[in-house]
Amino acid sequence: MTEKRPRPKRGERKIQILQTLAEMLQQPKGERITTALLAARLEVSEAALYRHFASKAQMFEGLIEFIESSLFGVVNKITAEEESGIKQLHAVVGMLLGFAEKNPGMTRVLTGDALVFEDERLQARINQMHDRIEASIKQSLRVALTQGHDEPDPGARANLILCYVIGRWQQYAKSGFKRVPTELWDKQGQMIF
Repeated sequence: MTEKRPRPKRGERKIQILQTLAEMLQQPKGERITTALLAARLEVSEAALYRHFASKAQMFEGLIEFIESSLFGVVNKITAEEESGIKQLHAVVGMLLGFAEKNPGMTRVLTGDALVFEDERLQARINQMHDRIEASIKQSLRVALTQGHDEPDPGARANLILCYVIGRWQQYAKSGFKRVPTELWDKQGQMIF
């Protein structure tokens, strides 16, 4: 006789679906995830998935919402607690790299790799997130400028820093999660700033 698992409580199934999707995105080969594969991993029917999410795009939106709230919650905390613009930059960039390292599946969402065959509005939302990250970096550079640091063009440097972060995320995902984003951060951070 097989043991029956307890049914998740209302709301828990939604979280379980998103966690499983994030785990599946951690696979180094990065194969396309279908609702059939996701349902099989969860041992439920595809119809059960659609009771919680109207589409696979909504599932990815749930992951993006988690990423946004996680990243910007910490960015806001850093900028509120740290007065030094340069220290804000180091903390924010270090956090962005560390988040990816701890959440490989989310890294594939951040780079857009997991969204290639999905609804294009998902990639647009990731692009907006990148713009918000760049704006936060630019603001920290402006704070540093008011504190006497020589910064001729905060916009150009903010874009350079964002490109560095995205490049490290991309390298991490493309290496099958072997080249961790933080591996050279101590030395490279000194070069960038």
